[in-house]
Amino acid sequence: MPPSKEKPRKRVYKKPLNEKHIIGFLFSICLLITLFLGCLLLTLSLLKIPDIKDISRYQPLQASEIIDRHGNVVRRLFVENRTVVSLAEMAPYLPKAFVASEDGNFYEHPGLDFWSVFRAAVNNMRSGRRGQGGSTITQQVARSLLLTPEKTYIRKLKEAILAWRIDTLLSKDEILFIYLNQIYLGSGTYGVEAAAQTYFGKRAKELSLGECALLAGLPQSPSRYSPHTHMEAARKRQRYVLNRMAIDGYIQTEEARDAYTRSVVLRSRSERSVAENGYFIQLVSKQARKILGVSLNRAGLRIYTTLDSRQQKKAVAALRDGVEHSFPGESKVQGAAVMLDACSGQVRTLVGGLDFTKSAFDRATQGRRSAGSVFKPLLYATAFENGFTPQSSIDDAPFSIRGSEGKKWQPRNFSGKHYGATSLRDGFVYSRNIVAIKLLQRLGVKKVQKYARDVGIQKPITADLSLALGATGVSLLDISAAYSPFVCQGTYHPPLLITAIEDSNGKSLYKAAGKGKQVLQGSTASQVKEILSAVITEGTGKRAAGLLQVSGGKTGTTNENRDAWFVGFAGRNIGGVWVGHDDNSSLGSGKNGGMVAAPIWRKLMERDEL
Repeated sequence: MPPSKEKPRKRVYKKPLNEKHIIGFLFSICLLITLFLGCLLLTLSLLKIPDIKDISRYQPLQASEIIDRHGNVVRRLFVENRTVVSLAEMAPYLPKAFVASEDGNFYEHPGLDFWSVFRAAVNNMRSGRRGQGGSTITQQVARSLLLTPEKTYIRKLKEAILAWRIDTLLSKDEILFIYLNQIYLGSGTYGVEAAAQTYFGKRAKELSLGECALLAGLPQSPSRYSPHTHMEAARKRQRYVLNRMAIDGYIQTEEARDAYTRSVVLRSRSERSVAENGYFIQLVSKQARKILGVSLNRAGLRIYTTLDSRQQKKAVAALRDGVEHSFPGESKVQGAAVMLDACSGQVRTLVGGLDFTKSAFDRATQGRRSAGSVFKPLLYATAFENGFTPQSSIDDAPFSIRGSEGKKWQPRNFSGKHYGATSLRDGFVYSRNIVAIKLLQRLGVKKVQKYARDVGIQKPITADLSLALGATGVSLLDISAAYSPFVCQGTYHPPLLITAIEDSNGKSLYKAAGKGKQVLQGSTASQVKEILSAVITEGTGKRAAGLLQVSGGKTGTTNENRDAWFVGFAGRNIGGVWVGHDDNSSLGSGKNGGMVAAPIWRKLMERDEL
């Protein structure tokens, strides 16, 4: 066969790229990139992604804490119950427990854990609902601070973008700091410090491993896993967290097992604290607002007070039990009790009524009642300062005087008897009214008024001879503090409830001066103190006797037994008790200061609880 003839192949020549082609190509690429970026920016604009520039300056609403003299938080005032603390101010296991529970890869991913997102998406498709979100800690920070909690895919996209941005802006520890202070943990608490206080009555730095794990189990569902209402579910969640911590290498298996077997003691949710400390806290809050001029429930303040919580609890019980003993079954009788340190003025207890939850009216400071004979030590102190002595004598004989309106006033002793020549000591110890009135007449009312003002008795102060019988209105706290010179060598210390106030960063905003004022000579103070002691050993205050400390005091009873008082000292503490009706009606026959108030005072001042 003749060989076949192949057609020669046609050569194709490619034209070399010229400059125009190159420019056109590059222009096309730039146009595509521009269109892509434009679409991306348009999408981001339509998504309305929040700005994150301020997130590094994390300044949320914080609760203000009222702290007793032993460092215990007795009340938190808040819009959002939160106290911001640094990671260093948390128990070492606490951040680890939350990371293990909520985001095991927190320190490795760039704000998004793609495997968790994929797993959550698969589970959601299987279940047909958006039940799982696969959110990292960073995403939770973005959602809490910058987004709404709605469950939509658009919000999830925003959340993812924000999480990536936050992860590039902040360090992991900075993100964790915000998360642990921002997150809601149930029972009205935000952040681990408030939760630690609410659930365990502790600071976050004091939490045990088991308590850390219990808190770390709450973010999934604070209500479902609340240890206050669902302890069994909370314990299961605690076990999960401990297991995760062991798997991730934060703790040993033995540590996890030991932490789980230890019982967790929760702080009581009862209103007992409100009932016990309510009057004290109310007055402290009022004073702090006056000092700073700001709202307390969003400022994150730490208000350090003089309150002795243990003694306050005892004072509440002593007052309630004493009133119930003297007036069994009567619901309208009220009372008040205070205790303060004589030589600093620091108020240890303040009880303004039998139940703060039923009546917030503070009878220890807001109520001004006729002082009765508890005012007499101020009269006698003025007399001793002006040349009289306890041995000076006054005739206890019938006495009458006409007032400015011509009306005759004829006072009498409580016993209805007269005792003739009587020393000032006996007149004081046995509370003889005629002696007190004649003494005031000799001294002059103005001198006693001045001394009363010097020791904190508020105006108006009665300007006639009835002042000798305590016919002037006083508050229980003021008249109790007025006894401080008798214990503190003549120095008066005004009542003090707040010692210091700090802001959330520990900066001092206020510090009490705590200075006293010399109002009596030391010898005068000793004379009054001695006869106050005699009132208890041999006079009208015998029912207050029996304390281990050196003690003394004065009974007081107003007309028709409307008010029953006892104010006195035990050691360097001064206590005051008042019992009466809010409507100023009589307590009844025989219900005087010695019978009603003195036994309450004795219980209040017992040394074994001081």
